[in-house]
Amino acid sequence: MTTDIKKIHHETQHKYAIIGAGPSGLAAAKALKQAGLDFDGFEMGADVGGLWNIQNPRSTVYSSAHLISSKTMTEFLDFPMPETAADYPNHAQLLQYFKDYAQHFGIHSHFLFNTKVVSAVREESTGLWRLTLNDNHSYLYKGLLVANGTLSEPNKPKFEGQESFAGEIMHSSAYKKADIFKGKRVLIIGAGNSGCDIAVDAVHYADAVDMSVRRGYYFIPKYIFGRPSDTLPDKQWVPRRVKQWMVKKMIGLATADATDFGFPKPDYNVFESHPIVNTLILTHLGQGDIKIQPDISHLAGNTVFFKNGSQKDYDLLLLATGYKLDYPFLDKKQLNWQGYAPELYLNIFHPQYDNLFVLGMVEAAGIGWEGRAEQAHLVANYIKGLAKKTPAALAFQEQKKGKNPDMSGGYKYLALERMSYYVHKETYRNLIRKHTAKLH
Repeated sequence: MTTDIKKIHHETQHKYAIIGAGPSGLAAAKALKQAGLDFDGFEMGADVGGLWNIQNPRSTVYSSAHLISSKTMTEFLDFPMPETAADYPNHAQLLQYFKDYAQHFGIHSHFLFNTKVVSAVREESTGLWRLTLNDNHSYLYKGLLVANGTLSEPNKPKFEGQESFAGEIMHSSAYKKADIFKGKRVLIIGAGNSGCDIAVDAVHYADAVDMSVRRGYYFIPKYIFGRPSDTLPDKQWVPRRVKQWMVKKMIGLATADATDFGFPKPDYNVFESHPIVNTLILTHLGQGDIKIQPDISHLAGNTVFFKNGSQKDYDLLLLATGYKLDYPFLDKKQLNWQGYAPELYLNIFHPQYDNLFVLGMVEAAGIGWEGRAEQAHLVANYIKGLAKKTPAALAFQEQKKGKNPDMSGGYKYLALERMSYYVHKETYRNLIRKHTAKLH
């Protein structure tokens, strides 16, 4: 990796540093530029795009990857995707979109590519952040905006007997093309959106495809009534329980019942975990191309033993078991880490430090990149307001030291690692907008 070090001006103490050039990092750069705040951006890949740039070292997308939300509900509002773009664009179209975004708003030149931030340490005496790069040079920055994404560090469960398994075990983060399944007996462990996508890919190459699942899921079709399902009118005045009942009824009319194919019945209500936006998986289950298996007990040789007492032989186990939050350049103590995730006000603001912000550590059905852009605008307004010591900024400075407001919208989200930073879209974005307006 060659660091683009020549672009760094050695006097950086007046600047902010942005780590990551994916959607959140680009939104941060645009917001800081528009606010008149000087900054440098750092990206370990060769260009913008984050995980959607399949060439980036930490990209976890695969050749068949598409958006699971429609372009209308995902795009930045001030930079719509082209009308010619598909309703659910693929990773190549999205990469071009981010390149165009960066050029349009004049932020591409602010990023240093092929540049990895090895460590970021806050100096107690000055409060500045010392960033050490992959060439061992270090620089002091006024503040730090962390935007390196949430879907790059694989969560790899351990199974009894794993060391003796005679086949191959890989995580979905390493998966790129379906030809790896050719002639193999495949067990996909986990049935999230990536797991279902990969299972659909695998049926065209593998000798057999099974999925091991522990819980039930709600499957939402990409199209309902001829439109992308997430663009259907969403009446905010409808009570939450009524909305959940209506959506479950609509799903029941539009899709097959997953429990007919071996999936457990969900023991939670719809929208209390991330839904699966893929009904091709149900088609392949109905055709017998894929079979559902229960949770795993242990492994031995090529054999997987399941907790219901059954067993079956496989050549390849693919772990579609999700990702962990990972900020490897920061000490967890500096991030106020609690349990599965950092405890930050609005999932952004450190309770004590006024110059450390995490962008993109938020997940919600339909929040899109505009939700991330709104985070960035709030941060930029706070930085400007605090510099001027405005009453609104000083009040927010005190508020962020306290507990988070309820961002759940009344939904009882599952206590899973990936749900630890989950919020209700409307509740969260209303909070962000309210604070931004006060600080403007």
